Amino acid sequence: MKGLFKTKPRTPVELVQHLRHLLPYTAPNLAVRKTKRQEKICELRKVIHEMRTALYGGEREPTEEACVKLTLEFYKEDTFRMLIASLPDLDTGEFGILQTRQDVTHVIMNLQRQRVNGRSIASEYLECNSDLLALLLPCSDDSELALSYGAILRECIRHQVAAKYILESDYIKMFFRYIQDPCFDIASDATATFRELLTRHKSTVAEFLSKNYDWFFQEYNSLMESSNYITRRNAVKLLGSMLLDRSNTSVMVRYVSSLDNMRIHMNLLRDSNRSIQIEAFHVFKLFPANQRKPPEIVNVLVANRSKLIRFFSDFNLEKADEQFESDKAEVVKEIATLEPKDQTMHNFKEM
Repeated sequence: MKGLFKTKPRTPVELVQHLRHLLPYTAPNLAVRKTKRQEKICELRKVIHEMRTALYGGEREPTEEACVKLTLEFYKEDTFRMLIASLPDLDTGEFGILQTRQDVTHVIMNLQRQRVNGRSIASEYLECNSDLLALLLPCSDDSELALSYGAILRECIRHQVAAKYILESDYIKMFFRYIQDPCFDIASDATATFRELLTRHKSTVAEFLSKNYDWFFQEYNSLMESSNYITRRNAVKLLGSMLLDRSNTSVMVRYVSSLDNMRIHMNLLRDSNRSIQIEAFHVFKLFPANQRKPPEIVNVLVANRSKLIRFFSDFNLEKADEQFESDKAEVVKEIATLEPKDQTMHNFKEM
């Protein structure tokens, strides 16, 4: 007889509709009995898990039809915003639903990538609702929640409209604080998001850096002079990726024409951390290679020629690397053949 009364599985559309019905029960100040709220949240957990199964598969592979229907329904009636706003109230202490946060994260990440008839429904939604990206910034004291938000935000940044919104807003400035957060998990996650913002969409990033060069690199250089070696290492590594990208050629030329910038990287070459030294070299090599070096840069390189050549003669990787050796030889050759300009010579004491 039990088989006669089995609940019919909900369709993808019904799953999302039921999700919208249950989400208000996550609010802790809702005027309902605690037991009823707990029942609804337990039901919510099951619905979200069913959505994850529909998108990723379980005993069976996910079907395209189910994914399409679930995607179309999810981006109706602001379900995305409702689900994001409810994440903090999925109380891991009272109801033990950390797994639900993880399921929510995976569901949203998957739905960001779904395409329907060649259209990115997520991109279209974010274009009209870009303000909700602010809800995903890593400003929570709850590190687990911040990590969920970070993963979702990086998936949103895959869409150019989302990356452009953050880069053109004041929110980008907040990342200079987030990536130096005392909590290692939050700082690492924010660094990953920062890297995604500055490397994913080439033309958007190039335009942003050109328009915001002065304040951006003033803030950025401070990261490479941080007392935290992880911050320094991540910053110089990301800088190398940006400057060596062809789309940022004009920005790179401007950056390597600054004596102050070269000073920072000469100091990083002397860092106690070997990884930082290597990453700093990949940026420093651009200064001697610049065919339009300002006189002050030429004179500092000449004044420190013997020290630099001696340094590079002992500067080797643990494993043989032909490209590294070639780059190093080119740097040494360039410095060795420089002639001082008609300016007062500078002795760069920090090298």
